[in-house]
Amino acid sequence: MASLRVLSRAEVIRALPMRPAIEAVKAAYAAVSAGQAAMPLRSHLSAAQDGLVLTMPAYLAPQRALAIKVVSIYPHNPERGLPRIHALVTVLDAETGQPVAVLDGGALTAIRTGAASGAATDVLARPEARTLAVIGCGVQARRQLEAVCAVRPIESILIYDINRAAAEQFAAEMAETTSARIAVSDSADAAVSVADVVCAATTSQQPVFSGAVLKPGTHINGVGSFTPDMREVDTLTLQRSLIVVDSREAIMNEAGELIHALKSGAIASEAVQTELGEIINGDKPGRTRADQITFFKSVGLAAQDAAAAALVLRAAEQHGLGTQVDW
Repeated sequence: MASLRVLSRAEVIRALPMRPAIEAVKAAYAAVSAGQAAMPLRSHLSAAQDGLVLTMPAYLAPQRALAIKVVSIYPHNPERGLPRIHALVTVLDAETGQPVAVLDGGALTAIRTGAASGAATDVLARPEARTLAVIGCGVQARRQLEAVCAVRPIESILIYDINRAAAEQFAAEMAETTSARIAVSDSADAAVSVADVVCAATTSQQPVFSGAVLKPGTHINGVGSFTPDMREVDTLTLQRSLIVVDSREAIMNEAGELIHALKSGAIASEAVQTELGEIINGDKPGRTRADQITFFKSVGLAAQDAAAAALVLRAAEQHGLGTQVDW
């Protein structure tokens, strides 16, 4: 009889602190760029009620980590009092293929996506970065803020959301978790114009700020858009930036802002040739000047899920987390 460990949202959060998650994501990016990961592009399945179901498998050879995530995105769920996104991660034994754990995928995705921005900020942002702008105050915003503050001594945080009430509520909640000053901005441009680090985590199909307001030396994390018709960041931002991506293959298929800019000729293909893992591995340079603007584009990789899930499972075994189910 086999045994399966089932971990709830609260248990995943307890087992996956941000700083270790950032290091796990860095290792995953390094493995992907070194050709040490098996990771097909995520599959998209259209379902009822405009729903979208994604499947994301990955195997990381250095970590012996094997997992698959299933994500459902139903845009009308909030009208039913349900989350827009549901996710489940299954961890398999890399030697036998036997399922060994099932994890809440919503919590894991939020933390590993935040950790991606933390990893990119740690690698690309100026060491003296002190001001953070967070654009979008949805589920992901908390983890974006937490991750950047884990790798840089942030003193001031500016928040913007098209829903002012949501921004004010988020700012009030975050004020209890950080010593940094937090304020709600009247516009995304106002927040971005003074920021050393920008995190855009929205579902917008149009750019959420103007690249013209970016000051020299800014680092931007773009993590919200993940389909060809979504564009969080405008073309001017791309033209002004050193562009670093999580995976060239994934980006060319899923990152709307880059797909649009490449097709229109606004940027050359040579501008989208650096993966974060290549910088981590020392194969390519990252920031080369203090006044250089850097842009990290992530569409989310299954390798992140596998690395984060392996970390969760180790912590769960050490601390006795989860419910054992015989099957």
